[in-house]
Amino acid sequence: MASVFTYDDSKTLAHDLAQYILAQQNKALQNGKRFNIAVSGGSLLKALNAGLIQDPEFQNKVQWSHWHVFFCDERIVALEDEDSNYGAFKKQVLDPLLSVDGALGPTCYAINESLVGLGENDRIAAEYESLLPDHFDLILLGCGPDGHTCSLFPGKTHEYLLQEREKKVTWCHSSPKPPADRVTFTLPVLEAAEALCFVAEGASKQPILERILEGHDTTLPAGLVTENYQSCVSWFVDQAAVKGLSVKKETFSGN
Repeated sequence: MASVFTYDDSKTLAHDLAQYILAQQNKALQNGKRFNIAVSGGSLLKALNAGLIQDPEFQNKVQWSHWHVFFCDERIVALEDEDSNYGAFKKQVLDPLLSVDGALGPTCYAINESLVGLGENDRIAAEYESLLPDHFDLILLGCGPDGHTCSLFPGKTHEYLLQEREKKVTWCHSSPKPPADRVTFTLPVLEAAEALCFVAEGASKQPILERILEGHDTTLPAGLVTENYQSCVSWFVDQAAVKGLSVKKETFSGN
């Protein structure tokens, strides 16, 4: 069964999310020299900034030089574009990290920007796939109000994304949210991960979390991931996102 950790505010959620990430980091580094982590965009990145960079409790515990950071999905835009997940990660994590201690930061893997706008979207996806490790130690996921995660969207129009089993990264050419063209991890990448962690905050997420956590709705990509891989799935949510739901109110213990 998936674990659900619930918090009163963003600050305490970010604190415990940092604890959780560090637990996964330490586990990975006991077995090797790399911590392979993938991140999504959106509000998740603000939580990473608050927990891993701004919180003095954890500043000296993150072994950034061992981190290899990938992106669960990416908009096919220039890296400095406001829609770029890499650009958002740079703004929320890389730049503040440099200003805090000037330490050696993580190794980040972005899409090949030189191919953007040339009609080479399949090639962009294939090149990004070639960079991926065999498996991830941790994948940090978001959940949209429509139940999408990565750029895996619900509905018949987007079935090709969920049905892809050969490619690890594929071109999403029909995103209902602009920009329409993206690359995204496919389900086999999530399936092979050691740990999957969703972060969802705000009242706007309550209706979809009700369908996922109580309705076990596998027509939604985030619901499908939660149900199919539940032994390695955790959710970090705030009270507003699960208001009225019967989920057990517990926080991450650090174990």
